[in-house]
Amino acid sequence: MTRPNILGERKLDLSSFSLAQEFGTPLYVYDSCIIKERIREFAAFDVVRFAQKACSNLAILDLMRRTGVLVDAVSAGEIRRALAAGYLPARGEHPEIVYTADIFDREALDLVVEHSLPVNCGSPVMIDQLGERSPGCGVTLRINPGFGHGHSQKTNTGGAGSKHGIWHTQVAECIERGARYGITVTGLHMHIGSGTDMEHLSQVCHAMETTALEVGPTLRSISAGGGLSVPYREGEQRVDVAAYFEMWDATRQKLASLLGIPLTLEIEPGRYLVAEAGRLLTELRAVKQMGENLYYLVDAGFNNLARPILYGAYHPMKIYQRDHQSNKLVDVVVGGPLCESGDIFTQEEGGFVSTRRLTEAQVGDLLEIGCAGAYGAVMGSNYNTKPLAAEVLVEDSTAHLIRARQSFEEIIRGERIPTS
Repeated sequence: MTRPNILGERKLDLSSFSLAQEFGTPLYVYDSCIIKERIREFAAFDVVRFAQKACSNLAILDLMRRTGVLVDAVSAGEIRRALAAGYLPARGEHPEIVYTADIFDREALDLVVEHSLPVNCGSPVMIDQLGERSPGCGVTLRINPGFGHGHSQKTNTGGAGSKHGIWHTQVAECIERGARYGITVTGLHMHIGSGTDMEHLSQVCHAMETTALEVGPTLRSISAGGGLSVPYREGEQRVDVAAYFEMWDATRQKLASLLGIPLTLEIEPGRYLVAEAGRLLTELRAVKQMGENLYYLVDAGFNNLARPILYGAYHPMKIYQRDHQSNKLVDVVVGGPLCESGDIFTQEEGGFVSTRRLTEAQVGDLLEIGCAGAYGAVMGSNYNTKPLAAEVLVEDSTAHLIRARQSFEEIIRGERIPTS
């Protein structure tokens, strides 16, 4: 295993200030080279399908498409994003867009039928709803194997405490439901959580074998889902993707032999492809002492990066000094501008405030929050009437603005004051 590309090991120069000066802060910056490196790690899999909910900017989707990565959509909006980024809806051996969800809202069902999109069903009733509109098609089933795991309970997508997937004992019922509409089960998908470990992921292989044998020879594909962990902290080990493929390939080969059919092996990474490629640049706007705690307050808040307040997530941080030089390290609490006590980037799960050892800083310096490419910009909000951050993609040594900073007029567009 290789050591992770932790923020402190990256050699960055004043380009961070140049980007901040040109595009303002808060600013998301994505490195296309890192995304391509992560994609190459999955070359042994038949299909790599990006879970776009992790980072769905059109330019990121276009990069994925140009690099041969297919896409997963979990909403009507994500279907439209995939189409806008150039993915084609046509069915085929490896469909470019697959709709995966636990429900059909009305718009999503309309789009699935309109574009004949393959569906990865997360609830039995979806088979009926699809069958009534599009009989005779094939579906894949997202199976909840009865257990799950993740870096937080909020990212655990398996077991009875999770809303996700079809319960593993309901497979026969789903096959029967499909038969009423001429629908066959052509694939199986299992995903137990984000940030899980190899031990738990290996258990999914055994669950897949049991379920696949129950479905039988109508199967054409199996999906390992996603959930591969990303090294956020210094010293954390990177997942051995090659070993992970070998584990799943052995399962695929065993099932192909037992069922007497070839099977396609898919994987559906989201966070793994983009987390390390993204960083959030934010300007230090206040330094103040509060009792025993020294606070660095920046112009980005949980409206820009929600993972710390949601999961107590850890992100590497680095100070860029503008007009001074100091190697002194201090323990600080890093917070944002929002009128909310939970607007703290250095917190543990449960909301407990913690400190981070960072370089001594002054107002006007930059703070870089690393490994922020996944579930950062996509979770952005307008809380406190803050605009969504600008986004930049660095590709071929050029910084491309891929999302302009939201204007106030754009924030209030659609709001109406009733007239008498």
